[in-house]
Amino acid sequence: MEELELYLEDCKDSMEKALKHLTVELSKIRAGRASPVMLDGVMVEYYGSATPLSQISSVSTPDARTLTIKPFEKGLMNEIEKAIRNSNLGLNPMNNGEIIMLSVPALTEERRRDLTKQVRIEGEHGKVSVRNIRKDTNEEIKKLLKDGVAEDEVKKAEEKVQKLTDSYIVHVDQYCEKKEKEIMTV
Repeated sequence: MEELELYLEDCKDSMEKALKHLTVELSKIRAGRASPVMLDGVMVEYYGSATPLSQISSVSTPDARTLTIKPFEKGLMNEIEKAIRNSNLGLNPMNNGEIIMLSVPALTEERRRDLTKQVRIEGEHGKVSVRNIRKDTNEEIKKLLKDGVAEDEVKKAEEKVQKLTDSYIVHVDQYCEKKEKEIMTV
């Protein structure tokens, strides 16, 4: 019985992590306003290794459409510019010698639709993760039958796993709907 509770707790923790991962991925999809999170995936060549931009510079948003990047070392300006251009974010860095400025263009209707498709894809990845966790947990629970755990207990545990799965799928849908609304708001 205690083992079943441990499996259920592990299942819930794993689903929580999957949901957290989804929120991080959704935050990287820009919704028309500048946010330092947009640059989280940008890796800069720094002394021979790829380093996250946030570790070698400070990123701020002076207004809703501008990002400023101030490198900790001036010698990194060109590397940062190159990394931003190669990042496929559609942003054009402007360097004034002190800071790099990025103007975030307003989203076109077509770009908004593309971004909502991207949100749906991320949402589907989130749902698949949750379902895989359910499958793995149910397999672990079924193994307990061989160890002498009552069949009724296993069935109850599987039902609890299914309820957890259903609730996390609803959370995934809610996050995605919220993000889509944010993107489609002009």
